[in-house]
Amino acid sequence: MKACFKYVLLLLLISAQVFAQSLKVTALQCEYKPNPQGIESLAPKLSWQLQSTQQQTLQTAYRIQVTDGKAVMWDSKKVNSAASIQVAYHGKPLLPAKTYYWKVMVWDNYGQTSGWSNTANWQMGLLNAAGWKGAQWIAYDKIPDTSVITPLIHLRGPKKLGLANDVLPLVRKTFTVKAPLKKATLYICGLGHFDLSLNGKKIGDHFLDPGWTMYTKQALYVPFDVTQQLLSGKNTIGVMLGNGFYYIPRDKRYRKMTGAYGHPKLICRLVMEHTDGTVENLVSDKSWKTSPGPITFSSIYGGEDYNANLEQKDWDTNTFNDAKWQDAITVDGSPQLNAQQADPLKVMQTFTPVAQKTLISGAVVYDLGQNFSGIPQVTVQGKKGDTVRLIPAELVNEDGSANQKGSGSPYYCNYILKGNEVESWQPRFTYYGFRYVQVQTNAKVVAIKGLHTRNSAAEAGSFASSNALFNKTFNLINWAMRSNMASVMTDCPTREKLGWLEQAHLVGASLHYNYDLHGLALKCIDDMRKAQTPEGLVPEIAPEFTQFTEPFRDSPEWGSNAVIFPWYVYQWYGDQQVLAESYDMMKRYIAYLGTKAVDNILTQGLGDWYDQGPKPPGLSQQTPKGITATAMYYYDLDIATKVAFLLGKDADAKAYQKLATEVKAAYNKAFFNADIKQYGTGSQTANAMSVYMGLVDDKDKPAVIENIVKELKEHNYALTAGDIGFHYLISVLDEAGRSDVIYLMNNRSDVPGYGYQLAHGATALTESWGALPSVSNNHFMLGHLMEWFYTGLSGIRQGEGSVAFKKIEIKPQVVGDVTSASANYQSPYGVISSSWKKQGDKFVLSVSIPANTTATVYMPCKDAANITLGDKNNKNRKGFEFIGYNKGIAILGVGSGNYTFTAQ
Repeated sequence: MKACFKYVLLLLLISAQVFAQSLKVTALQCEYKPNPQGIESLAPKLSWQLQSTQQQTLQTAYRIQVTDGKAVMWDSKKVNSAASIQVAYHGKPLLPAKTYYWKVMVWDNYGQTSGWSNTANWQMGLLNAAGWKGAQWIAYDKIPDTSVITPLIHLRGPKKLGLANDVLPLVRKTFTVKAPLKKATLYICGLGHFDLSLNGKKIGDHFLDPGWTMYTKQALYVPFDVTQQLLSGKNTIGVMLGNGFYYIPRDKRYRKMTGAYGHPKLICRLVMEHTDGTVENLVSDKSWKTSPGPITFSSIYGGEDYNANLEQKDWDTNTFNDAKWQDAITVDGSPQLNAQQADPLKVMQTFTPVAQKTLISGAVVYDLGQNFSGIPQVTVQGKKGDTVRLIPAELVNEDGSANQKGSGSPYYCNYILKGNEVESWQPRFTYYGFRYVQVQTNAKVVAIKGLHTRNSAAEAGSFASSNALFNKTFNLINWAMRSNMASVMTDCPTREKLGWLEQAHLVGASLHYNYDLHGLALKCIDDMRKAQTPEGLVPEIAPEFTQFTEPFRDSPEWGSNAVIFPWYVYQWYGDQQVLAESYDMMKRYIAYLGTKAVDNILTQGLGDWYDQGPKPPGLSQQTPKGITATAMYYYDLDIATKVAFLLGKDADAKAYQKLATEVKAAYNKAFFNADIKQYGTGSQTANAMSVYMGLVDDKDKPAVIENIVKELKEHNYALTAGDIGFHYLISVLDEAGRSDVIYLMNNRSDVPGYGYQLAHGATALTESWGALPSVSNNHFMLGHLMEWFYTGLSGIRQGEGSVAFKKIEIKPQVVGDVTSASANYQSPYGVISSSWKKQGDKFVLSVSIPANTTATVYMPCKDAANITLGDKNNKNRKGFEFIGYNKGIAILGVGSGNYTFTAQ
């Protein structure tokens, strides 16, 4: 009996182990980030992913437990729910700067339990002014009131302003830490930007912290865990401050804007928690010391100068004597401080020269092989006082010299040597877009590198196909995206660096497939809320550092990002809170558009910016502005209706529905030719936008789509749609099953488009379809084809009515000479992948569907009866559900898991 009992017990233990291992909880996130700091929500949203060895796994219940390290703050107990994202904390009140620990367990549809996950944590931010414990804004000097210029002036401003530069200061504080220390967190904001060190070593790997904002309303702080860097006894904090957009010096270098919010300043609080439960605070105040630093000039637009002879050795260590430094002064700062939500900028990649050329002048131009956003790094050896001038550029002139004509000129960086030893230097508080670096110096150049800087958002997707041109196009667009992901989604990394808003929604899907942009998206939306005028206008840029003249301020295609982008963020990430927080902005903007409409038609703005026409690109040439502006107005109303219903604002929703009906009627009366089934001029943009926005009656929709195809065919599939229209052209053709047309438009290099740019040497997507050298050569506003690589060629798309890819469609399009395509996307529920290939008369499709989701697979095949799963002829359809067969496509329903289908 004892032996039998032991055997049964052993079986139970083995079963329990297998049982527990077959279902796991991973990828715990709070507010979409793993173990984040600076959380300001009093009810943070928690998310996790499931891993299971069984197919078709769905969550049926969860249990969350949160502690403060000692006491339980919240135990949800078992909650019967499939929710694994956006689960709000419902426990005891959370305290500023406090760290909380959490874990989760789940149950699935097979009756299995996961056991507890690994423990994750989050740390609260400083929730209000009291959380700063009396910390003061401090600076080296205060800008005279007469020198404050806000909003900034577009371009150089009146000559009477004259030249102006400021001191880029060093700030330091020595203090004592008593042992033993449990945890230490430093909360800091330095404007325009800061570089932080502790005991002589840089803290973190961020670049251009904090992100740029509308400083008259808000600034961002950044938390750092410095527990390991603090020493028992004496310690020294060192901060170097830069200008950024906060102060733009005036000299003969390039600047897009002229103005100043103030001189550089900082505020910080160091929280030191001891093992005995006591807490100490060190805050910025007049006792801190400051001195001019070795950076003598720094402009976000013009470059940076550094004199190594002005360095003060060990200035940020305990051994330095700061007796000659002055006391910091207290100054005013931004009225609101919030934690930085977007991922920080970082150095993400390093480039070395692939070629070089010596000019007649003796300067050397280095080719780094790729156009990217970032900074040059130089290593030199020479005499004291020798100067190295670095001139980065996207292009070169005929003689091989740096060409900045289309990117903002002159921009350069100077480094003055200490002498004798080998010295390395790179700018700290500026950046540019470049492929080439022209180096002018008498010193010996030991090495030149290019440091690619961008928002460090995690990569979320990848794509590859058998079509070499499409693979190159993917990289072309991706480099423009990378180069324009800063603390705003910039237009270009050179002459403007501004957050032009149309890109965020028009190229939004392409961006989201490639990068986890939830944090940057929230920053963009918050910038819009703060840029909205009392009248309700959302300008074309946010932050609105300068007020452009019309038509560069009030374009519905740009301002409608205030309505569209929050909705897209909800659809991609399941974040309903962003809708609630943005609803007032949406409502006020739609009301503003109503005041501009005449008989429900809008005509202001830029229209289909940079479309392809007979004239140089700029204002819309092919499509009347009334079409794009009014179509966007209707789309806003359609989204607002959905948002209002979702938020329980039924009266608003019905009012928006009614107005949308009136706008649709007015639009069709003004622009639709019922005889020929065309809108406006019959341009690609006019017809495509009308279809996409739902402005076309169902009975006319096939004819309008056919006219789109006909127009393309008659013009040998050359594109004319611009910044606004091309996204909708691609989407409408994709949804209509005409990816064959998309292929014919883009699998070529003989007319302006992606292939044309590549054929003319572009390594990042350019501002114009024709790769004009006179404009930016690193712009992502025309990057719409990226979305099709995922949704069309590879077939990964979200199911109808789904949120956060809870329901998935795998619907690959087999076109042209493409024999294989694959993509994956890291959704909130886990990795979705689709990979297909044609092998003779076989079509093989491999898919991966994450746990707690379901998918519909559209399998191209001649005969649905000949579909096999894996290496088995699955006539009983085990492992998937056969839904139907339509026009050469078998429709299959699957749950989570990995599947390989073969059709023959």
